[in-house]
Parts: sequence; structure tokens; C-alpha cells
Amino acid sequence: MATEKTLNDLFLDTLKDIYYAEKQIVKALPKMAKAAQSAELAAGFQQHLEESEGHIDRLEQVFELLGKPARGKTCDAILGIIEEGKSIMDEFKGTVALDAGLVAAAQAVEHYEIARYGTLKSWAKQLGLDEAVKLFDATLNEELATDQKLTQLGEAQANIKAA
Repeated sequence: MATEKTLNDLFLDTLKDIYYAEKQIVKALPKMAKAAQSAELAAGFQQHLEESEGHIDRLEQVFELLGKPARGKTCDAILGIIEEGKSIMDEFKGTVALDAGLVAAAQAVEHYEIARYGTLKSWAKQLGLDEAVKLFDATLNEELATDQKLTQLGEAQANIKAA
């Protein structure tokens, strides 16, 4: 008979998932910044790299609150999203569409993070983890702001240039 799993188990499992994902994102962002043709897009990737390092710090604080070691769990979703981004960099290198593709790839990453952090914040509320709620909320707000900046950059520059 299977062991009964609880929201606590699911919370910890998802926390490990996003921790792994953030570590992979930190590895991918410098490559995206280097590939970007627009200085503004490259700077945006660099800024998000710094934010992502802060997100890892916050996640480590949540692990600490739980009394658990900060360990990731392979996240196939983020690996797939990052692989798509690499394909865009390869297939559109040197073309007018590259930056638009990079914006789209970055937004796929953002939307994954927004989904994960929103879920974790909701579960932390349910579990009475008030300090974790604050940490997730801070990260979620940064992810939403990054997504908005990417949309603006795409609409004001990258998509126009690609068209």
C-alpha cells in the first residue's frame, strides 16, 4: 500500500523542483545574454540573472525554515524549456528574428516560474508558513515584472525588427 502523501510532501517536492529550475536558469541566462543582438535585451537577461541568484537565496531560506537541506529535484519541464531556447539560438543565430525568439523563450521560462511560485505561495499560506509566503511573494512580484518587461521589449523592438 502506498504511503499517504500530504500537502507538506507536495510542497517540499515542488520546492525542490523550482530550486533545480532556478539553478538551470542561472546557467542559461549568460548564454542568452551573449546571444542577444539588442543591448537592452542582453542587459535584461543580465539583470534577471542577478534576480535569479536572489531567488535561489530565498528558496534556501525556505528550506531552512522547513529544517530541510536545500536540494533540487530534476525538473524535466525547465530542461525542455531551456532546450527550446537553445534551439532558437542555433536556428535563428544572426537573423532579424533572433531577439524576438529569445524574448519568447525567456517568457516561457518566466511563465513556468510564475506558475510554480504562485502555487508555492498558495500552499505556504495553507500550511501556515507565513515567512515563506513573504519570500515567495517577493520572488513572484519580480517574475511578473520581468515578464512585463519582456513583453514591452518584444512589442517595442524585437517583434518589429523581426517583422
